[in-house]
Amino acid sequence: MTAYRRSLVLAILGLCAALIATSRSGSAQAGARARLDTSMFAPSSDCTACHNNLSGPRGEDVSIAAAWRGSIMANAARDPYVHASVRRETLDHPTHAPVIEDECATCHLPASRHVAHAAGAAGTVFEHLSAAPASAIGELGRDGVTCTVCHQIAADRLGTTSSFNGGFTIAPANASGRRRAFGPLSPDAGRRRIMHSATGFEQEQAAHVSESELCATCHTLITEAIGRDGNVIGSLPEQMNYQEWRHSAFFEERRSCQSCHMPRVQGPVRVASVLGNYRDSLARHTFLGGNAFMLRMLNRYRDELRVEAQSSELESAERATVAQLERDTATLEIARASEDAGGLAIDVVVRNLAGHKFPTGYPSRRAWLHVIVRDRHGRAMFESGRIAPSGAIEGNDSDADGRAFEPHYRQITNADQVQIYESIMGMPDGSPTTGLLQATQYLKDNRLLPRGFDKRTADRQIAVLGHAAADDDFAGGIDRVEYRIATAGAASVDVELRYQSIGFRWARNLDAYDAREPRAFLRYYDSLASESSVVIRRATSVISPAR
Repeated sequence: MTAYRRSLVLAILGLCAALIATSRSGSAQAGARARLDTSMFAPSSDCTACHNNLSGPRGEDVSIAAAWRGSIMANAARDPYVHASVRRETLDHPTHAPVIEDECATCHLPASRHVAHAAGAAGTVFEHLSAAPASAIGELGRDGVTCTVCHQIAADRLGTTSSFNGGFTIAPANASGRRRAFGPLSPDAGRRRIMHSATGFEQEQAAHVSESELCATCHTLITEAIGRDGNVIGSLPEQMNYQEWRHSAFFEERRSCQSCHMPRVQGPVRVASVLGNYRDSLARHTFLGGNAFMLRMLNRYRDELRVEAQSSELESAERATVAQLERDTATLEIARASEDAGGLAIDVVVRNLAGHKFPTGYPSRRAWLHVIVRDRHGRAMFESGRIAPSGAIEGNDSDADGRAFEPHYRQITNADQVQIYESIMGMPDGSPTTGLLQATQYLKDNRLLPRGFDKRTADRQIAVLGHAAADDDFAGGIDRVEYRIATAGAASVDVELRYQSIGFRWARNLDAYDAREPRAFLRYYDSLASESSVVIRRATSVISPAR
C-alpha cells in the first residue's frame, strides 16, 4: 500500500469512526445515505436486454449477460468464503474493521464502494447482504464486479504500481456529459444513441479493455500485516498473476489474460441482440478461472446467498471451469516406471500450460500428485496423496497440523510424503498462517512455473521459495518428481494431478471464529468437502519388471 493510499485509508477510518459515533442519534448516518449518488454506475440488469440471446455461427449460446451472471466475477460479493474471510480479519483486527471492509470492497464490491467514496464514506462488504432489494446501492453491491465497472475503467496508470490493489480510475463523463462504456469495437452513432437512451451510457472504442493491465488492477494485491499494537509490521505479495505472466513466455508471445479467460468466438456473431451488427468475433464473458468448487457452492445454497444467476447458468459455468482445468492448466506424464535391485523407480513429469504459476491467485489454492502403485491383482501397495472425504490430503503435514507444512520434494520415498504445489504464508516468527493480515512472508512457494519463467532472475515478489529453489528438475514450465519405493512385485502405477481452490487448512482455520459468516461457510464447506477437488489429469503405466 502506498503512503498516499495509507493516508487515505486512515482518513476514511477516521471518518467512519465519526459516523459511527454520531449515528446513535440517527441524523448523520441518514444524511450520508441521502448523499449517495448511484448514477455513476448502472446495474447489470440494465445491460441484460441487449446483451442476451446471442448465438454463435454453430448456434451455440454466447450470451454476454448469461455468461457473466454465472461467473465468479458476478458473484464476487455473494461468495461465502469472502464473507467468512473478511469477518475473520475484522475479528482479528477489530480496530481496523472499517478499513478492512473498505479495502476488500475495492475489488469485490467496486461499484458500491466508489459510490460510497464519492459521498465521503467507506465501502462495506456486509451491508449489502441485508439491504432491501429496492435499494440502488444494495443492488450495485450485490452485483459484484458488474459490467459498468470494468467498462468504465480508464487507461490512466494501467500497468503501474499505483494501479494495483484496485487502484483503477473510473473514467469521467465525456464532453457531452454522458457516462462512457469502453469496448474494443467501434460503434456507430445510431447505436450509441440507442444505448444511451436505454442505459444512460455511451459506447466508446478503447484498446486497453483487451489488455492484461486492465485485469492487473484487481489481480495484483499486496496486503499489509497488522501487529498486536495495530501498526503495520510488514507486507505480502498476496496475488501476483500479472507479474508472473510478465516473467513468462506468454508475455513475449503477446497472449493476454483475456485470451484465456475470455476466449473468443469466431464470427460472424452479434454482440447485441437489439440492432447489433455482425462482427468477426466476440469475447465470451465467462471469466473462466479455477474455482469450480465455489460455483457449485453458490448453486447449492443459491437461495441463502441470494444468487440471481439461474441454476443452469451456474452449472454451465462450473462445467466450463472444470473443462478449462482439465484442458488448459497442466499435463501429466509417467516418464519412467521400472523395478531394479533397489526397488521401484517412477518418474512423474508435470508441465504447466497456464501463462502464470499454477495454481495462482488467492493462496488457498493448491494442486498435488496422487500416486498409487498396484500389484498384479490390483491391490494398492503404495499410495501418496489420497484425498479424504473431509477435503484433507492424507500425509500432508499442514492438513494434520496447522503449525506445519509439507516441503517440496525432488524425491519421494514414503507414503506420508506428498508433492503439493502451493504457497504457504508465514508470520514474522516463521509460523504458518492463513490470515492475510498476519502474513509477512512466504515460507514455501513451489507452484508450477509458467513456460519461459526463469526462477534465477525472478523478482522477489514472484520468487520460488523453499526446497524447489534448489531443485534443478523444477524449472520454467516443468517439474519432475522421482518416486523411489522399496517394494517388489509391483505391476502398475496410476497418477492423478488434483486441484483444490480452497485447501482444507484454509477452511478449518475458520473453526475458531464464532461469527455468522464463518459458521455459514463451514456448514456449506462440510456438505461439499468430498467434492472439493478436481482431477486435472490422469496417467497410467505398466511397471517394467526387474531384469
